[in-house]
Amino acid sequence: MKLTETKPDQTGVVRKIGGDAHFMSRITAIGVTEGTDFQTVRNDRKMPVLIYLRESLIAVNRADAERIEVETR
Repeated sequence: MKLTETKPDQTGVVRKIGGDAHFMSRITAIGVTEGTDFQTVRNDRKMPVLIYLRESLIAVNRADAERIEVETR
C-alpha cells in the first residue's frame, strides 16, 4: 500500500522507496528509510501526509508519498 492510502492513527513500517537519486537523497535525509516504523497523523486530500517517525513529525507532499510503499499493522 502507498503512504497516501493510510488512515490517521494507523501504524506501519516503510517497505520500499522508489524514485531517482535526488529523491532518495532528499527523503532519506529527513529520516524516511526502509524498515522505519511510522504512524500516520493526518492524511487529508490535497494536503501533505503528516507522519510521526524517529521522534519527529514530518510532512511529506502527496507526490513523494505516492513513491513510498508501506505495510500497515
